[in-house]
Amino acid sequence: MSNINEEKIVYFIRHGQSEGNISPVYQSADSPLSEEGKNQANLIAERIGKISFDVLISSPLPRTKETSEAITKITGKTPEYSDLFVERIKPTLLGGKPHDDIEAKNLNKEWNKSLYKSGLRAEDGENFDDIISRADKALEFLQNRNEKTIVVVTHGFFLRTIIAKVLLGDSLNGDNFWNFQSRVTMENTGLSVLKYGKYSKDYGDTSWRLWIYNDHSHLG
Repeated sequence: MSNINEEKIVYFIRHGQSEGNISPVYQSADSPLSEEGKNQANLIAERIGKISFDVLISSPLPRTKETSEAITKITGKTPEYSDLFVERIKPTLLGGKPHDDIEAKNLNKEWNKSLYKSGLRAEDGENFDDIISRADKALEFLQNRNEKTIVVVTHGFFLRTIIAKVLLGDSLNGDNFWNFQSRVTMENTGLSVLKYGKYSKDYGDTSWRLWIYNDHSHLG
């Protein structure tokens, strides 16, 4: 059955490969794109250049900023930066620490637990309650924008969190959030698309719907 009265489409892009994605350390917030990541950013920029869209929104972290700047070169759209779309926020002490550092490994385990159980917190890291609340705010922010076609450059875990919230709604909890995150993967510069609109009454009222997930055909 076809959609009716469709209102909005949002193209989500995960950033290109970062140095932190391929280094044996816990990625720091200031990790830039690798050479491969820069190539990937150029490829997704060429692809997005074929789409007519109203606004480009990006996480302000270096790896997303560099990816969005590649899109700017092709499309002329100046990025609007928003902290709503940053990656899950690590405990400060983790950033840049080697994966084999015992203290860092233990902290990372505690932080991961906190991402899937309400009420837990590992030092100053974002937890389950924080990231689900931020996903809600991000969806509301996009829903309330006047633009009808939006491109958002963001991060893998947070983008999957947004999608989990769209798919699971109020039934989202720590257990099914863990199941979703542990079983769903995403490529660097993978393209995912959400639509927001009023659909046929068989599917309920105005809502977000997942249309495309992790399309990375531009990478060959």
